[in-house]
Amino acid sequence: MGILETMRVSLSALTAQRVRMDVTASNLANVDTTRTPQGGPYLRRQVVFATEQPSPFARLVQTRTGLIETNPRVARGVQVAGIVVDRRAVREVYDPTHPDADANGIVRYPDIDVVSEMTNLMAATRAYEANVTVLDALKAMAMRALSIGRA
Repeated sequence: MGILETMRVSLSALTAQRVRMDVTASNLANVDTTRTPQGGPYLRRQVVFATEQPSPFARLVQTRTGLIETNPRVARGVQVAGIVVDRRAVREVYDPTHPDADANGIVRYPDIDVVSEMTNLMAATRAYEANVTVLDALKAMAMRALSIGRA
């Protein structure tokens, strides 16, 4: 795998982890939101990752059983496959004085676990930092390779 392919994989991971951090931050910011424009409480969201489709550097060969990839070890990046809304993540609290209480005095809050969201945020941050480190190492390798030609 070349430097540019490694860089592309790492950049796709940076983008995916940034989306994950944004969604987690949104979950944390809305932990007490009982009213949204769609109606009802804020619903927890979660990012789903998937492997990118085969790299343009992968070669596909037609066989009797179908297409096969001749080099399955070719690096692939990551992509955000979607953002899933958890419709069941609602907790009910009895508070008849709350403006969003129903006729029975029940208020629906998002069921968001702050500790698990913070853990998710820390994991995304560490993954982001690891990919920045990879890009820094690639940059240093490229600069060393260019300096070889000058000597």
